[in-house]
Amino acid sequence: MPKLHMVLPDCQVKPGVPIDHLRWAGNYAAEKKPDVIINIGDFADMPSLSSYDVGKKSFEGRTYQADVEASVAGMSLFMGPIDKEIARLKDNKKKQWNPEKEFFLGNHEHRIDRAIDNDRKLEGLISVDDLKYKEFGWNVHPFLEVGIIDGIAYSHYFTSGVMGRPVTSARALTTKKHMSCVMGHIQTTEIDMSQFRADGTPLISLFVGGFYQHDEEYLGAQGNNLNRGIWMLYEVNNGSFWPHFISLDYLRKNYS
Repeated sequence: MPKLHMVLPDCQVKPGVPIDHLRWAGNYAAEKKPDVIINIGDFADMPSLSSYDVGKKSFEGRTYQADVEASVAGMSLFMGPIDKEIARLKDNKKKQWNPEKEFFLGNHEHRIDRAIDNDRKLEGLISVDDLKYKEFGWNVHPFLEVGIIDGIAYSHYFTSGVMGRPVTSARALTTKKHMSCVMGHIQTTEIDMSQFRADGTPLISLFVGGFYQHDEEYLGAQGNNLNRGIWMLYEVNNGSFWPHFISLDYLRKNYS
């Protein structure tokens, strides 16, 4: 039977940015009841561990603990409506809803492991587990692990070439991986629906973009003009699906 997948793009939660949109997305999930919820990674931004901003004025005042607390607060907002609806259905003896929750760690969460690799004194002091993803019920996939769910390949991003750089276009992703794929990391949205298997099943590759309200300094004056929202993948069946974009503005107007 075809399934419904919900995909949460890069959220880049950090101290000092608005996060109420995560509750809107949770309310939407509680209403639509997807079979699978995918978090594509970079939910936590972890700016205190950024190697790019060291020495800059913007780096001052950042702390690991504040980064972790911001991420946990954001996840609580998202999961709150979902957990509440699951409990309501159970208490009222209604048809149960227990979505599969899959989390694909991104390069921002990987900053924690990279910091430990660079300074072994941190081992045992900090961990990805501090973000409490597993405690929130997520099945956590390591950074760059590929998970196949109902025939769709998911990962924070897919690599290309011997250098392991991210695939740069949705069409290239379909061509190189020969199956339907969904990834984050790239802040723009892009869909390739141009290719088919020999039996006529469509192969679809999707760059899901970002889901946050704030602007990112590194994207520049024009780079923050991007589509912000979540994705619903309808009629998921053996790698075939039909993507539907739900904008942040729509969520604000209808699910805040």
